[in-house]
Amino acid sequence: MYQENIIDMLMQKMIRFNQNDPQRIHHLIKVHSFAQMIGRMEQLDGHSQFLTECAALVHDIGIRPAEEKYGMSNGRLQEQEGPFYARKMLGELGFEEADINRICYLVGHHHTYVDIEGIDYQILVEADFLVNFYEDNLGKNIIETTLQKIFQTESGKTLCRLCYFGH
Repeated sequence: MYQENIIDMLMQKMIRFNQNDPQRIHHLIKVHSFAQMIGRMEQLDGHSQFLTECAALVHDIGIRPAEEKYGMSNGRLQEQEGPFYARKMLGELGFEEADINRICYLVGHHHTYVDIEGIDYQILVEADFLVNFYEDNLGKNIIETTLQKIFQTESGKTLCRLCYFGH
């Protein structure tokens, strides 16, 4: 129950952080929902599930700071700017240092698709792609290529096929 409360508080903080930007708010909620579902389907242990869900909520925290600082927010800039803001927010909520470090690592690498290390990292990437495929209106060929090259969990693969290929 305690972890659910922390996740709810983190979601509220992220909504406030992205206030007046419904597109980003909806994105973080959808990525969190897919990450939560994949984690449960993959039967993660409680702590890994918690870290995965928290990382999903804050994964794009670097977008607004990157836009303010550089006038753009490509994946590299999101990874560069995000960990500082995630660390601050997670610290305010009393997260343990090891958990902050892991979540910030994930925020700082969520657009890096080589050497994915850890189930939390893999699930975050898959959940983000599941949402981005739709939001960016990507074609079936790109989705299929990404499915083959990036997706590793059986749950993520199944959800991708069901969402975009109907099987």
